[in-house]
Amino acid sequence: MDIRKLQKITVNALEDIKGRDIEIINTKKLTSLFDLIIIASADSTRQVKALARNVHDKVKEAGGEVIGIEGEESGEWVLVDLGDIVVHVMQPNVRLHYDLESLWQMKPKRDVASKVATPEK
Repeated sequence: MDIRKLQKITVNALEDIKGRDIEIINTKKLTSLFDLIIIASADSTRQVKALARNVHDKVKEAGGEVIGIEGEESGEWVLVDLGDIVVHVMQPNVRLHYDLESLWQMKPKRDVASKVATPEK
């Protein structure tokens, strides 16, 4: 399936069940494992599971392949592997803690080297 079509199906599936703060991160230049990461927040474990299941169902209905789903047991963070796209559905506190958006940025947000103290002579 075309990645743009897969992305649209995925985002629509997340929006259908009121997924919040949906972010799409292009990872083509960072890894050969997948091309995009889509991250969404949900207010409860029930909503996290429902969003992930809806992504799974909508992709399957459209003829796409779902490689796997991880994390449904706890419902705090569910990953849906669609091959070229990896979807993360997370509760806000888990999303804030792991901060995947910063992790997958191509450029660091801050210059760590300039913050290192130089020894006085």
